Amino acid sequence: MPSEESVSSPKLRALRADFPSLERTLEGVPLAYFDGPGGTQVPRRVIEAMTDYYSTHNANTHGRFITSLESDRLLEEARAAAAVFLNAADGDSISFGANMTTLAFSLSRAFGRAFRPGDEVVVTQLDHEANRGPWLGLRDRGVVVREVRMLPDGTLDYEDLRRKVTERTRLVAVGWASNALGTVNDLAECRRVSREVGAWLLVDAVHYAPHFAVDVAEAEADFLLCSAYKFYGPHVGILYCRPNLLGRLDPDCLSTQDTRAPYRIETGTLNHAAIAGVKAAVEYIEGLGAGGSPRQRIESAMGLIGAHERALAERLHAGLSAMDGVRVYGPPFGVGRRAPTVSFGVRGMDPGGVAERLAADGLLVWDGDFYAARAVEVLGLADHGGLVRVGMCLYNTAEEVERLLREVEENGRHGRRGG
Repeated sequence: MPSEESVSSPKLRALRADFPSLERTLEGVPLAYFDGPGGTQVPRRVIEAMTDYYSTHNANTHGRFITSLESDRLLEEARAAAAVFLNAADGDSISFGANMTTLAFSLSRAFGRAFRPGDEVVVTQLDHEANRGPWLGLRDRGVVVREVRMLPDGTLDYEDLRRKVTERTRLVAVGWASNALGTVNDLAECRRVSREVGAWLLVDAVHYAPHFAVDVAEAEADFLLCSAYKFYGPHVGILYCRPNLLGRLDPDCLSTQDTRAPYRIETGTLNHAAIAGVKAAVEYIEGLGAGGSPRQRIESAMGLIGAHERALAERLHAGLSAMDGVRVYGPPFGVGRRAPTVSFGVRGMDPGGVAERLAADGLLVWDGDFYAARAVEVLGLADHGGLVRVGMCLYNTAEEVERLLREVEENGRHGRRGG
């Protein structure tokens, strides 16, 4: 996959052909999907895997007949695929759920039974509400929740992190990458600080996993959550738990539930067809890479995807930053890792108005706080409609970026004229 090649590249054209939705137009103009941070488009391989499950294997699990046995096998194969994607030891550390938020709430209720009044949890101002709300709710049980400050440039204040983590801290919950500002946090420092006091480290990798290779072994996270629909799959949440850790928690479950990991936190019947899609999404990404093992191919593919996305995001960031009346938020490119997500505002225009005008031109972008409500509040934008957010994915092109820049410039001039 090219990082800076022309949009005429045969390889890129072939890749885009994998996604049926990219064929859609609006009044004859192709849609440009810059909405990936809220959920990526899905390749045909994933769609076919889900259709095949419903067509030939549909059954509940743990029966003695062929379709039930096939469903059992599918779930275990999907866990194994997700383990490769995250570089976990095996599928026994992978649990599935409706989405990341549902899994986080399940964990928070289990933590609530393990924690005592006066125990402390540390969250950050930068995080998505799904990695704040479940832990803030523990205050009802007498748990003290401390909040790490976000600096004006959209990065965490690590001095404040070190102050907020104390001997009473039981859990540090941090996002690996910000879905609003593209910030990639220093996970090694978060791990070091949490380990010094014996606290668990929980990582929200929802916005990181689509853009970088996740390695839970290197990250040494106790818990890590991500969502398949952010990396070309269906709406399924994925939870990694460090081996032998899930069994120490007491999550909500029925008396008939298998209490072993990874099933312990999975309530009710899972979405088998969607999980077939998760397996297919991992296999799709793996097929883009090179190497002798599945993990090597995943790492290779994520490197290629990341280089392509970063080149596009850097061009967008530079182009927007050069425009009069446009302010780009979040850390700059050029130093360390940064997710290919660019958020901005246009002077004299409401973010919703900017997004609506771009949508009329077939440019699909988000506006608002994207559930990173605390970060937007700290930036002073909560009462002004938040931000306009543009995200790069493997199927975006340089041509689409130039088209977006032209439209932002035109609409910005229109807005500044008061039209």
